[in-house]
Amino acid sequence: MTLTELKYIVAVARARHFGHAAEACFVAQPTLSVAIKKLEDELGVTLFERGGAEISVTPLGAQIVAQAERVLEQTAAIKELAKQNKDPLSGPLRLGVIYTIGPYLLPPLVKHMIDQTPQMPLILQENFTVKLLEMLRQGELDAAIMALPLPDHGMAMQALYDEPFVVAMPQHHAWAERERIPADDLKSETMLLLGNGHCFRDQVLEVCPEMARFATPGNGMQRTFEGSSLETIRHMVASGIGLTVLPRASVPDMAARGGMLQFREFEAPQPSRRVVIVWRKSFTRKAAIDAVIDAVGQCELPGVTTLAADAAV
Repeated sequence: MTLTELKYIVAVARARHFGHAAEACFVAQPTLSVAIKKLEDELGVTLFERGGAEISVTPLGAQIVAQAERVLEQTAAIKELAKQNKDPLSGPLRLGVIYTIGPYLLPPLVKHMIDQTPQMPLILQENFTVKLLEMLRQGELDAAIMALPLPDHGMAMQALYDEPFVVAMPQHHAWAERERIPADDLKSETMLLLGNGHCFRDQVLEVCPEMARFATPGNGMQRTFEGSSLETIRHMVASGIGLTVLPRASVPDMAARGGMLQFREFEAPQPSRRVVIVWRKSFTRKAAIDAVIDAVGQCELPGVTTLAADAAV
């Protein structure tokens, strides 16, 4: 049994005609017919019912043709893997991004990747940190962009940029007269946070000690709403329900004064997060990872400090 014979039976099953199948395979019809007969003899089965103008596939033949299609697909995948190994920038790259980074990083990142490596399209997946790490381990993703701290993962990792946090408040909030906000003052305010599962929620509570201390029932801080996205929370803040903390890249213009929201930086030391890219140590297309790192470095994200390629994490 050969791959060529499998290719022939798939062609006949699709064309329902030996002559047309031979044309599709760029061989003479006798060559195709002899090869298929040889395969039938080897298997001891009849794959096609011959007679009349159209060829029909036997019930068992249909099962064998279906299996042959899968074999040919896997063969093509093997060839694609070999091609990518010769050229790491050839073929798709499966990239995961956490929810609080994707909306702000992906638009400029995808544009840079299309311009610089059009032969390597990105297949994107937004999800929670824990889920993205699981998909990396299982080989469903090639790399993922997320923020520190991370659970123990055993992956290779490269720092991309540092991103400060800012306070978002309704337009007429009393704090709108301030230049900067002390993190300690947040404990007296009604705070709107992301729900459990979002790493940004944990990062906000971790880097703002007073928020972590008072974010439990019965203490000073109130939490009237836990949202599923930063944009939902942003609209809730605009309606006057409370305050929130946002990553700086989600705020294009800190100086804007005409809208429903006001934004202020924290007093030093400014809370921030470090954004990294993570991939399996066994992943062989390191040049593809480097291409993403280079493209991220070219993205103009407001307020973000891009790190050197050898930055420690």
